[in-house]
Amino acid sequence: MAEIRCTGRTASPGVAIGTLFVLQAAIHRVRGIGTAAEEAGALDGAIEVAKLELAELIAQTEGEAAEILTFQVAMLEDEALTAPARAEIAGGASADLAWRQALDAQIADYAAADDEYFRARASDLVDIRDRVLQHLSGAQVQALPQGAVIAAEDMTPSRFLSHDWRSGGAIALSKGSPSSHVAMLARARHVPMVVGLGFDTAKLQAGAPAIVDGGAGMIILDPEVESRKQASSQIAKEARLEAEAQHFLKRPAVTRDGTAVAVFVNVASPEDLNGLDPAICDGIGLVRTELLFHADHGLPDEAQQVAVYQRILAWASGRPVIVRTLDAGGDKPIPGLTVEESNPFLGLRGLRLSLKRPEVFRTQLRALCRAAVAGELKIMLPMVTVPAELEEARGHLDAVVAALAKAGVAHKRPPLGIMVEVPSVAVMPERFDADFFSIGSNDLTQYVMAAARDLSSVAHLADTADPAVLHLIERVVDHGACQGVEVSLCGDAASDPALVPHLLKSGLRKLSAAPGAVGRVKAAIAGIEL
Repeated sequence: MAEIRCTGRTASPGVAIGTLFVLQAAIHRVRGIGTAAEEAGALDGAIEVAKLELAELIAQTEGEAAEILTFQVAMLEDEALTAPARAEIAGGASADLAWRQALDAQIADYAAADDEYFRARASDLVDIRDRVLQHLSGAQVQALPQGAVIAAEDMTPSRFLSHDWRSGGAIALSKGSPSSHVAMLARARHVPMVVGLGFDTAKLQAGAPAIVDGGAGMIILDPEVESRKQASSQIAKEARLEAEAQHFLKRPAVTRDGTAVAVFVNVASPEDLNGLDPAICDGIGLVRTELLFHADHGLPDEAQQVAVYQRILAWASGRPVIVRTLDAGGDKPIPGLTVEESNPFLGLRGLRLSLKRPEVFRTQLRALCRAAVAGELKIMLPMVTVPAELEEARGHLDAVVAALAKAGVAHKRPPLGIMVEVPSVAVMPERFDADFFSIGSNDLTQYVMAAARDLSSVAHLADTADPAVLHLIERVVDHGACQGVEVSLCGDAASDPALVPHLLKSGLRKLSAAPGAVGRVKAAIAGIEL
């Protein structure tokens, strides 16, 4: 039988060989209908159990995974989401039918959105829909076999997190999105994943051999001998690269001709640092604070934030820590804080939003100043566009420092730097009186190239190695060198060994990468001669 190749979109790189397991949608039995009060009680009970299950999963996960599940809990607590189902129940519908119809309508709205980010969030709604229906109807969930290639129409985040991927395996979806939460989780756990394959899962032969090549965005069904050999060779190559990465992991990063490069890590929460040895890095080049604002108990207060920042500084053990102020908006909406806009990436996001919500901004600045006494903390402002924004933010920091001093509260004024994401900053960095610059390569690339980083149709244009992007990076580095101002890069480009030579040749000597990429980045640096 000739092999069959299906091409989709890369969601997570890597190669895996395994037997095909076809994940079927859960079949929910129809419940008998009770009174309106009984059905409302049944729905409330199912939602509460679903929230408890998610809380248990959150306790077992960390970082981005915990953030995703916390987002689902917040959705379950959103009255705007559950109100239509309650209205249907009051009109005589059963709890399961009312819930399914209400969520299906929401899922359809998200799936029809123009923005891929919002289309990708449809899988979160499917996840909470099915979790609640499972408790209303008693449906059984299929167990996923270890090491298999899981084929499905789509996969929900909690289903992914309930499986142990340490034995290998891969994911092949007929639908799905590279921007989905499952795709983010797969990348974090190095699980090969391809989406948008367009196959009919009913026609797939469960138990057949299959190869998933995440980097090529492809699945091979019933692979021939030569394809198996190539896949095995690629897997062996990946293993060699990983062994090389481990060799360099705790060593200082130095090029072949002896140029030292500082390598930092990016983190989203203290949990990201669990089990991570500070010796692998020169500090933390980016602390994302959005997770704090996704909690299901409202916006974090000053004390909560101080505690989190102090934990991160304690881990750093005297190494520098750059904390980015809240970067909400764009692909990071936060209920009750961000606003819905037709083009969120060019709207009220990052520092723009913080300046519109000074009470939230000043609370965070106070917490950062108080935590700064415990280590070398720096504050970084996201999505700065014009000098006036930096000066307004500096005014807020001045006021916060003065208030803390007047109240006799222990504090330290941290250096105030900016992210270079908007071309207006990269073109004329000399306009901005910042204490340091950190280049956000993700947004800078998509804005310079006018190509959304999550759309496969223009993915070939969203290239940080494009001469136009590299030229702007070099402008910022040159300005920093002339003025004695520190310049680093903290975007995804810093985690890509293939891009590291370009970044170093542009003059960068400080890179901040994902913790899992540090070893490979250092290995790439060791092979470069400048």
